[in-house]
Parts: sequence; structure tokens; C-alpha cells
Amino acid sequence: MTAPRQPPALTEDEVAAVRSWVIHEDAHVLALNKPSGLSSQGGRVRVHTLDDLLWAFARSNGKRPELVHRLDRDTSGVILAAKTKPAAGFLGKAIQSRRLKKTYLALVSAAPDPRSGRIETPLVRMEIGRESHMRVAAPDEAGAQASTSLYRTLSAADDAALVELSPLTGRMHQLRVHMASIGRALAGDARYGGALTLVGAPAPRLMLHAWKLTFPHPEGGERTVSAPPPEDFLRLTRAAGLGTQGLT
Repeated sequence: MTAPRQPPALTEDEVAAVRSWVIHEDAHVLALNKPSGLSSQGGRVRVHTLDDLLWAFARSNGKRPELVHRLDRDTSGVILAAKTKPAAGFLGKAIQSRRLKKTYLALVSAAPDPRSGRIETPLVRMEIGRESHMRVAAPDEAGAQASTSLYRTLSAADDAALVELSPLTGRMHQLRVHMASIGRALAGDARYGGALTLVGAPAPRLMLHAWKLTFPHPEGGERTVSAPPPEDFLRLTRAAGLGTQGLT
């Protein structure tokens, strides 16, 4: 029999930080604006993950919210947790049936051509050392997974563009690999060929932000939550001469 999970010892600063990231809370769900550089779950580095930090919301009965999906460590933005077991089951089924609508923002070195479109390139997972990667694959290749992403250019300058991305499937690193496959790797994404600068300014991390999330709610109907991009994302957007109106 598995021993009950023991809560980690959180500092006052950690508790204050995770509480400051809350962008929506009700009796069933908790939505947070995750910072870049924080693993959602199971990070190899011995520091607290977002999953650990959710113990800051533990109730007197020892129950606490549980993440229902993940974001890459370097991706910032909206992430959802269920506050009850029924809510976790409800949202888990919604994810399986692809009823969550995710909208991301990303910075690239030039506007895609055409400026909006649909990418339906299959992807396959591969292991390199201890790291998992994705790459494009032929539809009949062993292990290939059907993958679909939508993209739309929001603003563009000579050497940069702000794009809105929507994954219709949930493959690992899907948006990153799909954009790289059309020659528009995300700024700061060294793993998939993205430049570490944009218009001469440093891209301090993967320039990908989970901006909006629409999901079916356990009480009925849909809810949409949004997370304003962090300052590093906005700073680079402005440096590239791209508009930020409507993003915050």
C-alpha cells in the first residue's frame, strides 16, 4: 500500500508567490499564471515544482488542488488545477475529448507566409539521452501521431512577429515543432532551432506564453481565463516594434 503523500515544507515567500499567481478561483477550479522557469511537475532539479507549491492551498482535511494538465518548464501562462476529485475527473474527461481551447502567444523572427494557417504535420517522439524530443514524421511512420495547430499573425515588423497559436491536439512540444517546421522556430527555443536574440535583443527564454484557456466548467457552461504576458515577453515584444495593446 502506497504511503500518503507528504506535503513539502514551503517557505513564506513560496506561499506568497504561488498565491499571487492566482487568476481565477471558485469551488471547483483554480487557475494560475505560471512563471517561466518553473516545472509543472516532476522536475529533475531538487527545487519545488508548481505541483509542490499547490500545497499552499491545502484544506484542513489535507486535500489540495491537483493539476489537470502541464506546461513546459520555460512556458509561462495559464495552467488549471482541480480543487475536488469530481472536478478532476470532469476536467480529465474534457481534456481527453479535446474540449479545452488553448490560445498561446509566441515571438518569431518573421511573419509566417501565409500570415495565418493550419499545420497538420504528424509528430513522433524520440529520446536523446535523458531528454525527450519531438520531430516531424511521415503519416505512415511508426509512432507518428496526428497533430494539428492553428496560427495567426497579430503584428509584424521587418525582423519579428507576434503570433497567436492554438493547438487542436495535445502533443508534447507541438507548437514549438510545428512552427519550426514552417521555418518560424520560436525565439529563445534553442532545442528546435530558435534564435537566442530577436532584433538584436536577447531572448532570455522560450518566448511562448499560454495566454487564454476556455474550458467546460463542472457547474455547466464554459469559462475563459486569461493571463497577461510577463514583463520579459512584453519587453522583447516592444523592442521588436510589435504592438502589445490588448495583451494585458
